[in-house]
Amino acid sequence: MKLFLKLDINVLAKKILEEKLKSFNIRFEIVNASEVLFLENIPTDTYHQITALLEEYGFEIIENQKNILVQKIKDAIIEMVFNEEAPNVKSSVYLAEKLDHSYGYLSNIFSEVTYTSIENFIILQKIELTKHLIVNENLSLTEIAFKLNYSSVAHLSTQFKNTTGITPSAFQRIITKRREIATKNIN
Repeated sequence: MKLFLKLDINVLAKKILEEKLKSFNIRFEIVNASEVLFLENIPTDTYHQITALLEEYGFEIIENQKNILVQKIKDAIIEMVFNEEAPNVKSSVYLAEKLDHSYGYLSNIFSEVTYTSIENFIILQKIELTKHLIVNENLSLTEIAFKLNYSSVAHLSTQFKNTTGITPSAFQRIITKRREIATKNIN
């Protein structure tokens, strides 16, 4: 028997943070899946213990200000792309308003640290969401293109193929075939 699971990485990250940080008996607030606010001073040895424990779960403590800003940009983009009630504004306006910096500054910092552009990161997130919608929501490409504010299905398809190497239609066929095989194996 196989189970097909849907994973919400943000919920998982918050749950791990909450469980692990509670063991240190320190007051804290989880701002989001990548930001924790400690409500009291932490001794250096405790800080190192927290860092080591969280690294076991794939968390990395970011101390460089540029890296912190880049993580905030990534979080804002993921929130913007994956949010059901996403604001219908240009991503540059959304990011500038959300992070209280000019888009030019954000773009320069992002490119300097990641060696890619904000636009490329947005495209990657949109393609990940497209794959998720194809697999889990059974939406047509027209519906997905509309939902993700693409100008056309052709535009979505071009970005999908440039990113993954296959068309979204081919991806749909692969998913359908895998489901058929899984169903046959269950019976």
